[in-house]
Amino acid sequence: MTRRIWQIFCERLQKSHYDTDFMTLADILRRAMRVRFKTRRVRRKRRAVSRGSAAHYRAHKKQAREIVERKVDELNALPHYQFTIKRIAIRNQKSRWGSCSAKGNLNFNYKVALLPEHLCDYVVVHELCHLREFNHSRRFWDLVAIAVPDYRARRAELRSRYNVIHRGVEKK
Repeated sequence: MTRRIWQIFCERLQKSHYDTDFMTLADILRRAMRVRFKTRRVRRKRRAVSRGSAAHYRAHKKQAREIVERKVDELNALPHYQFTIKRIAIRNQKSRWGSCSAKGNLNFNYKVALLPEHLCDYVVVHELCHLREFNHSRRFWDLVAIAVPDYRARRAELRSRYNVIHRGVEKK
């Protein structure tokens, strides 16, 4: 037992309003240690990723909606897909290109409008496939590969562009 834990333990025991007949020494020690861990927890700093400005979002939201809805209609018409989609939303997200809910809602970052067409296709197909597979299993990637056979290369390119687009929007 370290000296600091022992000091905290002794302080707690002296300040304690507990009836020590009913509380074991181990319980008091556990409480003292719990306090120590709470005060010593170190938080990792997150890298600052900013959202796009409100004006930039408003300027590109309509364009993004048109692009995404057109792509969803076109890609969802493929024989292996044909999923039921409840709603498509365009959002100003910090760190996601898109997301899918269990209810069948698709959410896309407005910055997909600023991506090259082949990367936009990949993002839309990726989220469409989550309507059937809510994970990134082998079956999910096989489903993605039906529409985007080179999905690995596109995913790598999207990841390399991620930092550029989310720090300062890049033009096509």
